Amino acid sequence: MKSILRFAPIIAAAAIAAGFPTAARADKFPALTTPDSTAQIPGKLLWADLFTSDIDSATAFYSGLLGWSATSLDQKGKTYTVFTNDGRPVAGLVLRTLKGPEHPARWIGYFSVADIDATVALATKSGGVLRAPARKFPDRGHEAIVSDIDSIPFGLIHSSSGDPADAEPRPGDWNWFELYVKNPTETSAFYHDVLGFTVAPETKSDRKSDFILTSADQARGGIAPLPDGTDSKPSWLGVIRVSNLDDTLAKVAGLGGEVLVKPHSVEFGSRFAIILDSTGGTVGLVQYMDNANPANSQ
Repeated sequence: MKSILRFAPIIAAAAIAAGFPTAARADKFPALTTPDSTAQIPGKLLWADLFTSDIDSATAFYSGLLGWSATSLDQKGKTYTVFTNDGRPVAGLVLRTLKGPEHPARWIGYFSVADIDATVALATKSGGVLRAPARKFPDRGHEAIVSDIDSIPFGLIHSSSGDPADAEPRPGDWNWFELYVKNPTETSAFYHDVLGFTVAPETKSDRKSDFILTSADQARGGIAPLPDGTDSKPSWLGVIRVSNLDDTLAKVAGLGGEVLVKPHSVEFGSRFAIILDSTGGTVGLVQYMDNANPANSQ
């Protein structure tokens, strides 16, 4: 199994997202894989949506920060925004109804599954809760959202165009997803049972309570304990690769965001930081150094 980058277990508190996209005959979604394939890689993170009450602000923030291009799709009077990175779809924006500082934006990632209904059944049987029933979206596939035993939402997706092949993340791509919880051992068992992850202790640091989630011999994510002595809440943290961390962070304040965790060195010589976007969403940024590939390097 290949080794991966681990980050310091620091994350800002985030409120639960409310309101999920509804299925409808409307504008077509861009295919997740072009050209279509029959490949399926259960456990692979295929997509992420930012649930936010301010679509315009979020669009301006991520377009300005990462150079993502935004396209608005009409879903029977409701707007769904698709971000692309160099022409490849990477993320979406979903309008939520709850507003105010007590309801910040939240990213939710979607893991590939072979059977949506069977996985939802496993999740609820294992102590999870169904948050958004399985729906079919034009040219996207089937999606559902559940929450785990810590009440943390995550998405399930069965892509109608197949799953993209594993490859090194490019700047602007999702690089890693880390889950911060009170009891990593118990939570790891849930994701093993529901998504079929192979769970193994982290061996690249002295944090023996950290775990790596692996499928198809590829590390997909990590689970770490919440920091002691903080008011942080259990949550997933998505991390995006950037070409130059300092240049990217220099844009954050001007776009209405905030640097929560200043840049610092991590494993393999890479540099890492955590930011808050202009609508309250939390995301990590990583820059590879010395040709380090945190997701795939030996």
